[in-house]
Amino acid sequence: MPEVAPAPFSAPYAPDDAIIAARLLQDARFGADREGRIDRTATRLIEAVRANDDPLGGVEDMLREFALSTKEGLALMVLAEALLRVPDARTADQFIEDKLGQGDFVHHETKSSAFLVNASAWALGMSARVIQPGETPQGTIGRLTKRLGAPAVRAATRQAMRLMGSHFVLGETIEAALARAQSRSDRAPRYSFDMLGEGARTADDAHRYFESYARAIDAIGKAAGSRPLPDRPGISVKLSALHPRFEAVSHARVMTELVPPLIDLARRAKAFDLNFTVDAEEADRLELSLDVIAAAFAEPTLAGWNGFGLAIQAYQKRAGDVIDYVDALARRLERKMMVRLVKGAYWDTEIKRAQERGLDGYPVFTRKAMTDLNYVACARKLLALRPRLFPQFATHNALTVATILELSDDPTSFEFQRLHGMGEALYAQLGDDRPEIAHRTYAPVGSHRDLLAYLVRRLLENGANSSFVALAADNRVPIADLLRRPAGIIGSANSAGHPDIPLPADLYRPQRENSHGIEFGERAALDRLTAAITAQRQAEPDAVASSTTDEANAAVAAARRGFKAWNATPAGRRAEILDKAADMLEQRRAHLIALLQGEGGKTLDDALSEVREATDFCRYYAALGRKLFGGSETMPGPTGESNVLALRGRGTFVAISPWNFPLAIFLGQVTAALMAGNAVVAKPAEQTPRIATEAIRLLHEAGVPASALHLVPGDGAVGAALVAHPDIAGVVFTGSTDVARSINRTLAAKDGPIVPLIAETGGINAMIVDATALPEQVADDVVTSAFRSAGQRCSALRLLFVQDDVADRMIEMIAGAARELKIGDPSDLSTHVGPVIDAEAKQRLDAHIALMKRNARVHFEGRAPAGNFVAPHIFELSHAGQLTEEVFGPILHVVRYRAERLADVLAAIEATGFGLTLGIHSRIEDTVDDVIDRLAVGNIYVNRNMIGAVVGVQPFGGSGLSGTGPKAGGPHYLARFATEQTVTINTAAAGGNAALMAGVE
Repeated sequence: MPEVAPAPFSAPYAPDDAIIAARLLQDARFGADREGRIDRTATRLIEAVRANDDPLGGVEDMLREFALSTKEGLALMVLAEALLRVPDARTADQFIEDKLGQGDFVHHETKSSAFLVNASAWALGMSARVIQPGETPQGTIGRLTKRLGAPAVRAATRQAMRLMGSHFVLGETIEAALARAQSRSDRAPRYSFDMLGEGARTADDAHRYFESYARAIDAIGKAAGSRPLPDRPGISVKLSALHPRFEAVSHARVMTELVPPLIDLARRAKAFDLNFTVDAEEADRLELSLDVIAAAFAEPTLAGWNGFGLAIQAYQKRAGDVIDYVDALARRLERKMMVRLVKGAYWDTEIKRAQERGLDGYPVFTRKAMTDLNYVACARKLLALRPRLFPQFATHNALTVATILELSDDPTSFEFQRLHGMGEALYAQLGDDRPEIAHRTYAPVGSHRDLLAYLVRRLLENGANSSFVALAADNRVPIADLLRRPAGIIGSANSAGHPDIPLPADLYRPQRENSHGIEFGERAALDRLTAAITAQRQAEPDAVASSTTDEANAAVAAARRGFKAWNATPAGRRAEILDKAADMLEQRRAHLIALLQGEGGKTLDDALSEVREATDFCRYYAALGRKLFGGSETMPGPTGESNVLALRGRGTFVAISPWNFPLAIFLGQVTAALMAGNAVVAKPAEQTPRIATEAIRLLHEAGVPASALHLVPGDGAVGAALVAHPDIAGVVFTGSTDVARSINRTLAAKDGPIVPLIAETGGINAMIVDATALPEQVADDVVTSAFRSAGQRCSALRLLFVQDDVADRMIEMIAGAARELKIGDPSDLSTHVGPVIDAEAKQRLDAHIALMKRNARVHFEGRAPAGNFVAPHIFELSHAGQLTEEVFGPILHVVRYRAERLADVLAAIEATGFGLTLGIHSRIEDTVDDVIDRLAVGNIYVNRNMIGAVVGVQPFGGSGLSGTGPKAGGPHYLARFATEQTVTINTAAAGGNAALMAGVE
């Protein structure tokens, strides 16, 4: 009887590189004889690559011709990524002009004789000649060029892209791909077909991808012939294409909804005895992927079939652990499995994600040589686990191939793999030398439009200067350099990490430490956090009494008395207190998250992010304060005179914060005022007093004197009394524009000193999407920007402008993605959209929804549970003027625009008077620059979402109706809380300038 399946996969998510390197380096050396054989084999393969002169050409020829280190290469990459999805001529012309103008395609001299390269270079050069920068479509292009040039340009450039595509993709349909595969040499009959496309964003996407896989399996199986496994074709399946929310927080849903269709596809593949490979995903999806794979692989009806497999990425530090896990799975089920070992394709994404999340380390190696070293170690492990595991080594690296050949004994018990269009010369030579060694071609299948993201990833992966593919064909690089072993490149374990890629915690060093987060895709870390939060939840939390007007006045008086001593406290000491407060925030993270969820209605993701933002505010203002307030600045001047400029606190600041960020904005205001030497009276939003109470208690424990920091909870009347008090020296406020106006009027009407108002208010925040934008990326960013935090962010997207040529597809995908969001209890890990803050907010939003249903087209109407929940809605307006005010909730308004009327869009945004956040999705840099130049918006986000400004990275704040500035979390913020003092001393007053005289010759 087979044993039960093993426990869920678990391994440290981002272990220390040095520890891994120490282990790998011990086993990396071979004896002299074996090293010599590796050198000779690798040299022969490299020489074959360099001698190759394919008259047609391939991907490697394109990579050599247009290297990513050149302007032409970068422009070509962006053109390839977007051009074929642009439906309208005007946008295509602008895009082509923008990209071809960035390189010198006119004078580009081709280095290759390959037809593909020469045809593409000719087409691009012809386009560059016809479209000169600035000429199309707005410029002074001649009549002949207007009539004949633009269509010729589009045709030539699109053809260049299709020529490239034909060499990256085996066929646009599975039938075409099979026909092309069968026409190839019998030497390499093995294929694994990859149905191209982005991951599913909607249920319809997932269904369409399932049907595509199912049809492909049927077609591949019928054409497969009678050879036994492993000498049979296969298919690669991407789990993220089969489910629209393939993410760790949706684990239960994914297991219920994704495992059955995966089993269905596997059964179809078994019926034809095909190789069925589950492709690799990003590191945060690894544990979820293995849970799905284990559940499907254990399906009893799949017993007796040896074709089920998966891909493992050697650049992931957990690769060896994954091999051990799948081996245990196969052993316990008494089955065999095929394992494709790849190096990895999302390296830059993994680095950025770890940095953004403030992880302890990286889930991937930061040095390429470490990936190469780990690949060989994983290969060694896989070879030792034959025949239960059938290794499939995917590589174009001649040294890696030679090393695996040296490690292996039975040449029929494994295979190599290469990407279609790459590695042909290398494997042709290997086939001549070792005909018993099999290799499989990984062949992308799909339309040219769908290949775009894949194409760019391959360019990034293999076109960089450090890539073996790029170096192997370069005769200027000595072969000896290519034979350097990874172990020799690394040297010692202490050099395993890249010296120029700091750990996430050190990202902002030497100024400050980055706040710490966790990866929700690491089950152990997530379980620890959720258990700690549960332990901190209170069934009946303590109530916080509202202050009276008299108590508010008393707090101002007490703060005024405490100001002098606090202002006299050295800036270094004040900064130490804020740094200690930051540490305490992280230590009490679980308690604060429980408060944010219970009182503020925050989802776990939002609550964790808010604790991190509050922590960042403390550390950033501490670091900035040391610099600004730690001493005076010497000014230039004449001899015999000293001139210094210093900053000092103003007095008592009133800080009035909102309920939507009751910890981060609250502490950001308070700590900035304190760091500048002010005493503070803090008035939190009436909906979230417990969070504020906990924050003030923490600051007091960190060392802020009670005399310098006072909490005054209450409603708007209490805030009004504080603002009107004659002894306040400034007000910092975040909230509505109407309340900011009221505060401004109150301050202006008072006799006495003119005090500053630092206000950050809201906005009718817009996003502009043109036809060059990637629909899947737009859907992700729009859904995040409009609906995360239930739309209750100052920065949230309210008004989406979409070019009408692509609007139908974009809106459909956005609505479909919104439909997959889970609305409900914010303490439920799988919830995406929690409640709005209170019943009053729900009533306002419900009224707006009712109005929109009468006056706008409904594209999506979500369903909300009982309580203070408002489901996401999407309405299409006939014009932007229909939206006259900020709607603070999960409601998105969409307006179509014609490409030639972009100026009207900018005018409509400008006419709102707001200027807080703006999103732009476009691959045309001239368009992006024009929008940025035209609109005075505080925070502009290009080709990403438009929320979640990071302290010290994206200083936040707007202008016009959106606030006064300066930006919170920016270098100019603290100075607004201070007064400046210049001291001039006549140092020659005692009878002469001794210092000057002493220097006379």
